[in-house]
Amino acid sequence: MRVHKLTIAAMALAAGLSLTACQNDDAGTDQGAAPPAASTASSSTGGSGSTGSDQQGGTDSEGKTPAGTGGSDGTGGTGGTGGTGATGGTEENGKAAKCRTDELEITAIDATVGGDDRGTVAVDLKNGGGRDCSLAGHAGVDLKTNSGTLSAERTGEPAPLVVLKDGERTTFGITYPINDSGGSGVRITGLVVTPPDETKSVTLDWPGGATLPVTDGSGTPVQVGPLGSAGQGG
Repeated sequence: MRVHKLTIAAMALAAGLSLTACQNDDAGTDQGAAPPAASTASSSTGGSGSTGSDQQGGTDSEGKTPAGTGGSDGTGGTGGTGGTGATGGTEENGKAAKCRTDELEITAIDATVGGDDRGTVAVDLKNGGGRDCSLAGHAGVDLKTNSGTLSAERTGEPAPLVVLKDGERTTFGITYPINDSGGSGVRITGLVVTPPDETKSVTLDWPGGATLPVTDGSGTPVQVGPLGSAGQGG
């Protein structure tokens, strides 16, 4: 009987120990559940990782900025360099900008050769502007007379472009009919020269024959040659 009681007591003690162990296991399981809660918080942090994604998106934006720079078509615009047709303009300027009246020293001399049936005056244009400059075409020539202004006609010869370095010169000729009629004729009082493409003129003394024959308009006209020619007899 005593042995049986001890056996029952031992079983009861074992059952108690077993219950305590189960309760401890439950507590361990609860503690094990805590990390998932921390993981959830970590998930939130991961969510801030979306902010990183946003930053990545920001990187995309930055990627767009260079594209925008290209789009600034600044480069395309610089294609305006091609368009810098300025370069084309520069090539034209490479031939030198046109000579201005104020840059030119203009003089005139008698260049008539004995025996010619016409008189010749050579007009000299010297570049004194301190830079290269160009002239093309015919100069404007007017003779002042006691009967009014007489404009010279062009000879019709080709007029090439002339580029003058500083100090260089070019010459053109003016031809006119000699007054051998024995009459007083039309008295010349001055010479007005206007460089090509200019509106400002220079008035010089007339170095040629003092008079022109009086005609009905059917006689030899006063003519001006292109730049680079001294005219007949020059």
